Amino acid sequence: MNDTDQRCPTWPASQPPAGEGLAALAHRSRLLGADRRIVNIFGGNTSVKSIERDHLGRATPVLWVKASGSDLASIEPKHFAGLRLDDIEPLFARPTMSDEDMTAYLDRCAFEPGRPRQSIETLLHAFTPAPHVDHTHPDAIIAIACSPNGAALVQQVFGKRAAFVPYIRPGFDLSKQIGAAVRNNPDLECVVMGKHGLVTWGDTAAACYASTLRIIGEAEAFLAAKANPSPFGPTTITRVSAAERDTLLTQVLPVIRGAISQDRSMILSVDSSDDVLNFTTSAQCAALAMRGAACPDHLVHTKRVPLLLDWQPEHGADALITAATAGIARFVSDYRDYFQSHAQPGDTMAAPWPRIILIPGIGMVTTGSDAFAAEVSRQLYRRAIAVMRHADVVGGFETLDAAESFAIEYWPLELYKLSLKPPPKPLDGHVALITGAASGIGRAAAARLARDGAHVVIADRNADGSAEVAAALTARHGFHRAIATPMDVTSEAAVDAAFTAATLAYGGVDIVVNNAGISKSDPIEATSLADWQLMFDILATGYFLVARAAFRVLRRQACGGALVFVASKNAVAAGRNAGAYSAAKAAELHLARCLAEEGGGAGIRVNTVLPDAVLSGSSIWNSSWRADRAATYGIAETELEAHYRARTTLKVNVLPDDVAEAIAFFASAASRKTTGGVLTVDGGVPAAYVR
Repeated sequence: MNDTDQRCPTWPASQPPAGEGLAALAHRSRLLGADRRIVNIFGGNTSVKSIERDHLGRATPVLWVKASGSDLASIEPKHFAGLRLDDIEPLFARPTMSDEDMTAYLDRCAFEPGRPRQSIETLLHAFTPAPHVDHTHPDAIIAIACSPNGAALVQQVFGKRAAFVPYIRPGFDLSKQIGAAVRNNPDLECVVMGKHGLVTWGDTAAACYASTLRIIGEAEAFLAAKANPSPFGPTTITRVSAAERDTLLTQVLPVIRGAISQDRSMILSVDSSDDVLNFTTSAQCAALAMRGAACPDHLVHTKRVPLLLDWQPEHGADALITAATAGIARFVSDYRDYFQSHAQPGDTMAAPWPRIILIPGIGMVTTGSDAFAAEVSRQLYRRAIAVMRHADVVGGFETLDAAESFAIEYWPLELYKLSLKPPPKPLDGHVALITGAASGIGRAAAARLARDGAHVVIADRNADGSAEVAAALTARHGFHRAIATPMDVTSEAAVDAAFTAATLAYGGVDIVVNNAGISKSDPIEATSLADWQLMFDILATGYFLVARAAFRVLRRQACGGALVFVASKNAVAAGRNAGAYSAAKAAELHLARCLAEEGGGAGIRVNTVLPDAVLSGSSIWNSSWRADRAATYGIAETELEAHYRARTTLKVNVLPDDVAEAIAFFASAASRKTTGGVLTVDGGVPAAYVR
């Protein structure tokens, strides 16, 4: 994710995109999106006007404009809408136009089928008489635009080169005001929109880009000359140390996550950067934060105001948990009042939970339906803090009132962007921690749960293998969808550290797959005490330590959860020359049944999968276990697959993916009324039929 504070790159001196059409527009847009101080994530829009050939070969003026819901930082030519300019231009003569009529009209102006829907601010680009137009939300410009003295400040900085348009909701009227300002004053270089952003333009892509950077640079220089060394007032709260911060977060994040996951599971993200800590420990934090969002584009992702916890580090961990619980309840009540005060017939209240939670001395927690949504909220509030940092310089921080904030938050054209999201998956917002996940069954389970929407913690002693699995899942499923953490299940400290890592990364866990394994085959008289102890250390004690850590997190979340034990056919069927292994697996199974009783009252389900002879991709079967089992049956190692297939009722070999399906069943709502259960995945071994 791009949250850099590095200046966006300069226009390349060599090898620029060919021509001045769509390719150059996409390139310019990505350059702008590279710096979040200039363009919010998903915010801003850019355009180019070009001559294209239509389906009959006729030369047609076309406006290419960023489509709704796309992000400039990663935009490609396919993410732009194309509209016939000759059809749009007559709209400038209209006195007014509703959002619904405007949208319906523009839909009919599409130049070619199959392109995404145009931006809400398309007419802003169409009515500005320049080939290339940029609409951005630079921190420096927003700081000026949110000042009570915004119009005067714009004149002070830019003189007659800029026009100031007082705040008006995006749409036809705003677009016409901007278009009229530019058309009536050919000497203008930019338009500043009150509480909103900046419009710049140029005759070429490079000139437009340069103009955008130059105007923003002038605003930044103006603010820098007046910079206040303590923009948020004196520091009134002490920061906690990094170690203490992690300890406190490990305790409070599951409480927060459980409280806001009543409707659907949510993912949390933590930001303890200096910028955030400077804000949350300052005297002005509460006064500034409670004024409202810094920009209309933020509202859907941050809500109008954050939740600021009534807590200070000296109050301690118990007080932090109390403050979080009470604060969320208060926020929800206030949000319901806000909705009821402004709702119109047909409005449906969005989830009332906070998206931004400020914790004095610790930092900021952001929430979302997945890690990406939480990251979007984090980035946008970082931008809000940057804007508020200039509040004293520009004479105050003035935002949208509650009524207009509600109108933006529930604006159909804004909600349309949210409707573009794909349909939910069964495990969206869930966090699964899987032990032994670098190979075999664990790796297959990680892939299966991730496919259903889960964020996955890959816990394994094999650090390189874990990192490889996590990287592959993230590459396939998106931002921060998996992390790797070292875990030796025989180490109490290592197990606790892995759950801490999961909690700090996502806010907690929902699904824990106890899968780490080892095996050794020997007759009883050849089994050493060390071998016996090793089997029980990993397969019994290890499963106990993981389950105990899981219960501690799940009880803090107080919204249920699922533990899945991966035992073995040997847990219920005697295994010749495998006494230690079989006894330890039987202990796993009985521990799971006991924990099902302990967790039931808290909605924590514990179920067990019994696989058998899963040779493919297994680190266990690539060890001495393969040779030992072959020797036990008096066959060659190469004959093992055929031997195990032949002894099953279904005459099949069992693969990691087969076991992963059973794990996914027990992890999902499909088994929500099952606990203490046992599911065999062995092809049918009569001796292991569960009675």
